[in-house]
Amino acid sequence: MGYRIIDINQMPQAEFVAALGGVFEATPSIAEQVWCQRPFEDLSQLHQAMVTIVEQLPEASQLALIRAHPDLGSRVQMASASVKEQASVGLDRLSPSEYEQFQQLNATYQAKFGFPFIMAVTGQRKETILAVFAQRVCNDPVNERQQALLEIGKIARFRLDMLFA
Repeated sequence: MGYRIIDINQMPQAEFVAALGGVFEATPSIAEQVWCQRPFEDLSQLHQAMVTIVEQLPEASQLALIRAHPDLGSRVQMASASVKEQASVGLDRLSPSEYEQFQQLNATYQAKFGFPFIMAVTGQRKETILAVFAQRVCNDPVNERQQALLEIGKIARFRLDMLFA
């Protein structure tokens, strides 16, 4: 059984942050800040409040949030939510050639933008992810930073949906 909106609205801040601090990768400060905006009518309102906080962060803080995400298809230690999301689409079971493709794209993308490629992979296929990856590496830095933040918002919604399922 997951959380109910009525329950999180009544939580003390520490408990609220413990419950929702992982919604945005390694950035529990977003949950800390949104706690002050309670009560929330529903999950959508909570999600939008969190996204608004991200949108209002200084650029350096937004970049720190983006950089907190792991490379897709990498074999590094990452948050359990990221592990589950990547495993759900088979990124933990890449063939050697797929792994090499991801590593090459990760390196090219990181060199160009200075942060990892972010995509909400839940419900996607490896082939689709690779195609989007190859396309987005051609974007300009300003648009790609905005796209990364949009994808982070999608990831946050998927994570909230799981917590409230």
